[in-house]
Amino acid sequence: MNVKRELCTGRWPVHFCLRYLIVAASLVVAAVPAAAAVQGATVQPASGQSIADFYRARNNYPLWLSPIAGDAPQQLIALLRSSNLDGLYPDKYHADALQQALEMARAEKNPKKQAAANDRAERALSDAFVTYVDDLVHDPNIGILYVDAALRPKPPSPLVTLLNAAAAKSLSEYVRTMGWMHPYYSQLRQALATHQYADEHQRQLIALNLERIRALPAGKQRYVVVNAAQQRLYMFEGGKMVDSMVVVVGKPKYPTPLITAYIRFASLNPYWYVPPDLAAERIAPNVVRRGQRYLDDLGYQVMSDWDDQAEIIDPKTIDWKGVADGKVEVRIRQLPGPHNSMGRMKFMFPNEAGVYLHDNPERELFTEASRLYSGGCVRLEDAARLGRWLFGYDLDWEVAGTEQRVPMPSLVPVYITYLTALPEGSSIAFYDDVYGRDATRLATTSSANPGTATLTGAK
Repeated sequence: MNVKRELCTGRWPVHFCLRYLIVAASLVVAAVPAAAAVQGATVQPASGQSIADFYRARNNYPLWLSPIAGDAPQQLIALLRSSNLDGLYPDKYHADALQQALEMARAEKNPKKQAAANDRAERALSDAFVTYVDDLVHDPNIGILYVDAALRPKPPSPLVTLLNAAAAKSLSEYVRTMGWMHPYYSQLRQALATHQYADEHQRQLIALNLERIRALPAGKQRYVVVNAAQQRLYMFEGGKMVDSMVVVVGKPKYPTPLITAYIRFASLNPYWYVPPDLAAERIAPNVVRRGQRYLDDLGYQVMSDWDDQAEIIDPKTIDWKGVADGKVEVRIRQLPGPHNSMGRMKFMFPNEAGVYLHDNPERELFTEASRLYSGGCVRLEDAARLGRWLFGYDLDWEVAGTEQRVPMPSLVPVYITYLTALPEGSSIAFYDDVYGRDATRLATTSSANPGTATLTGAK
């Protein structure tokens, strides 16, 4: 067993029904090879699904110039003009030409010429929109460990981009709120646009966190977000946050990494497999002072290795002072029980960093203002409540066996991120840079681009 560090380790043409749009989208997805259909993943359609395909399916009925589009064209042009806020280049989207095409279409009185002008403006707006979405939706390249490749952000095809826009209850609102991005994105972007910051440093932090939010999903699926900087976990469903709880995350010397993965199962009444460095730091000194009784009282066992057939070793044969001094390595596990550092359950998304979400008996830590105490994993204020939300029923650890695995009924993604600027009501809340990641990134950016604060991977 490989043990890592941690205390745990519009509408359609008038004669079409909107439902046809949804059916069309489902047919697009159905065309994807089955191997790509990972349970719970956002499936991307095959290539070649173009803007022309979108209009062909609609019998050329307009999206942007339809009677119900409202001010969606102007909302889009405003976004494109201000795309420097996204770290992009406004000149790429030809907003002035779009505005001119739109005005010409509206001003034309000759029916034949008007139809042609409308079509030019319509297609130009869709082309600009598709290009903008494609530029925004990408992996921010900030060192995230993607355990499941299906969760890496990828721009949808032009057809799906336009289908999603057409399916929105209000196209204008969809564009204004950037409905293809996580809700946090448009709120932080608006804060940049309206100067909701006290100084240049805060402005840079908002821009930096905009980039991090690119890794979070849009849509109405269920998912978990852990913000290590805030030391808080959020549960999202139906496009909004439905619950949250405080968590304990890694100490500055053992920072909780950025991870995106599917939660695959719960483990009830788990062992804690103690990482060797934590055995030296926390356990060995207590054994030196208190003897074997310390191990017995807290349910620790010395193991020969981490295999399923590992043998229990007599602790009297161990040089505990050597362990405490870092000269001797020892393998220790803690039995399930009231003292077990995993608590009664953990939620697993197996990964090379050995990080997961788990219960914890040290309840007093959750009342602290700063909760940086773990070796990298995420300790949960209310593991049972998270379990109930994930599984739809209570996980009964009292009747479960040791390390009893409970598979997830459907995979739910978890996004462990690091957001130091977040929307809070009508303002922006800033959080301490507990791991120094902001300082490092801003220093690197300033060095590479003196006098600028463009932090995104502009295309």
